[in-house]
Amino acid sequence: MSLNNVVIVGAGQAGYQTAASLRQEGFERRITLIGDEPGVPYQRPPLSKAYLLGKIGTTALRFRTHEWFEQQRVARIEARVARIDREAQRVELASGEPVPYDHLVLATGARNRVPPIEGIELDGVFGIRTLEHADALAPRVSAVRDVVVIGAGFIGLEFAAVAAAKGLSVHVVELGTRPMARALSAHMSTLFSAAHTGWGVKFDFGQTVARLVGENGRVVGVETGDGRQLPAQLVVYGTGVLPNTELAADAGLAVQNGICVDAQLLTSDPSISAIGDAVNFPSVWSDAPIRLESVQNAVDQARNVAARLMGKPVAYSALPWFWSDQGDLKLQIAGLSDGHDETVLLGSSESRQLSVLCFRAGRLIAVESCNRPGDHMASRKLLARAALPTIAQAAAPGFDLKEFEAATRELV
Repeated sequence: MSLNNVVIVGAGQAGYQTAASLRQEGFERRITLIGDEPGVPYQRPPLSKAYLLGKIGTTALRFRTHEWFEQQRVARIEARVARIDREAQRVELASGEPVPYDHLVLATGARNRVPPIEGIELDGVFGIRTLEHADALAPRVSAVRDVVVIGAGFIGLEFAAVAAAKGLSVHVVELGTRPMARALSAHMSTLFSAAHTGWGVKFDFGQTVARLVGENGRVVGVETGDGRQLPAQLVVYGTGVLPNTELAADAGLAVQNGICVDAQLLTSDPSISAIGDAVNFPSVWSDAPIRLESVQNAVDQARNVAARLMGKPVAYSALPWFWSDQGDLKLQIAGLSDGHDETVLLGSSESRQLSVLCFRAGRLIAVESCNRPGDHMASRKLLARAALPTIAQAAAPGFDLKEFEAATRELV
């Protein structure tokens, strides 16, 4: 494949990594990175944690400096892409300016799912997705007493931990029956629920939000589905995201819960790849195509595409892994635990050092670890090379994941 010009739409983790990996792979031709936010590309995960706590500033968020992009000859355009002209092989900016490509990489990411609740437009109501969101939210956290968080997923609980650490009254309203239920086993959910409760966070599980109550255009409360009103000068919602698929769909590319790609992350157009949070892809780790929202997936898919464009194609098969920092708890997950039917526990919830080994039909499919980083690293290696302990082995007294990994490594 002869490429003179690669255009990347989306300047988040996946887009930046594609540009960096192309240069690392030896691509010498033109790279254009288009993003609709001002400034150099930056990390998003710290926005709901360390950045809000003031532990890091904007400089630490940046992937690279302005000078790096200049030195690496990565042209940056700060603009919104309005459409893809597949026949002419170009994208058109909102200004009407065309940007031609030999190969196009869609790294369009995702946006917050805004819950359809009366009053969601009130001042003092936030989602957390961008630096602009975090910068607008940060001063409010220091100026209010009562916070309501809608949704007990990763983002919601990360913010709840920040707010509790700042001494605020925090109330989490969640439709499900436990925190992070879509991603975690019941054992790990229980640990995090107990920890947050200990920090003063109050939970309402199995509860809906009827409306947000405002005065003079500002939020002052949250009315729950059972008619109670919770005081709130600040409301943060974390109710999932929507993949940004509109460009792809308008261009006639297949879209279903994300931009559809094959095992090499190619769309139905051989001149267009798609990666990251917006992509629905076949995975060896799942029985059906999946869409993952994680830094690991964005980085590994970007590297995969860069290698393919440099003549080293390989099916994407990276092991999914995730993390979340909440207070003094570091949650790390290796693999996908969907459909697990048995678990083995290492450590204890009481010590807040716990690993949950998730099995399905007798096979280890995922390991969730809280404050046990050694278990997490060992489980990533074990799952990646399919050197898996049986349930009986894992449940035996004294079983140690790190020792098991080291022993099986020697046999490879």
